Amino acid sequence: MMNNKTVSFFKATLCLAGLFSANVFAFEQAQSASLPAAKTQLSTNAPRIYVDKKDPYLMIKKVAGKTFKRFADEEQAIKANPNLLKDIVREELMPYINYKYSAFKVIGKHLKKTTDAERRAFVPVFREYLVTSYAQVFTLYDNQEVEFAPAKSFKDKKIVAVNTIVLMSGRDDIDVSFKVRKNRKTNEWKAFDMVAEGVSLLDSKQAELSSIIRQKGLPYVTEMLTKKSNRAIVFKKKATQEKVSKATDLKNKAG
Repeated sequence: MMNNKTVSFFKATLCLAGLFSANVFAFEQAQSASLPAAKTQLSTNAPRIYVDKKDPYLMIKKVAGKTFKRFADEEQAIKANPNLLKDIVREELMPYINYKYSAFKVIGKHLKKTTDAERRAFVPVFREYLVTSYAQVFTLYDNQEVEFAPAKSFKDKKIVAVNTIVLMSGRDDIDVSFKVRKNRKTNEWKAFDMVAEGVSLLDSKQAELSSIIRQKGLPYVTEMLTKKSNRAIVFKKKATQEKVSKATDLKNKAG
């Protein structure tokens, strides 16, 4: 059962670093109505800055920083076309996320019951599902600040946790840890999970999809996530205002 601090994290923290296992709760609420997907246009002015993956602590900090800079630089364009957030996620975040490893973890115990073709079809769809989910949550970004804990020695480590604190104005701060895994072949690190107040988002996603995979199979889940991935990004506040406006109009007509 998730406490209030964890729910607050889902609404504010995921957008601060954009690292794995999307907040589907916020995403599904904002996407309750199917919206036509608007065509996105890649930014031609955004510089491509490579972040070294050899230091997990520095990587997380730099990726967060350059992502926020994109938000600031392209704020007006994003307001005009929220789907540009998908481009930012693809360009700034996904290169540092081990989405394949995460996808296989989500399949979990059902892995042996799936075929190679089914898994190959699932992984890229799962990636795009993450892109859309992250982009939707980024609409909730409101200039929250993050403090990074001092780096620790990661020599001989395969997995490390990059600990941070999200500073919440008027509310309790939130402890969040980004789990980062080392590739033994390249010696590069990539994020694969996020733990908020002790709750693993990867575990939550696995629990959510596991029963569906068991009952209906991986191809069904792949098709389901494909549809979710194609949804347009919408600013939740704007959508809520429109619903209130419509409700007011109906009430006035009825009166």
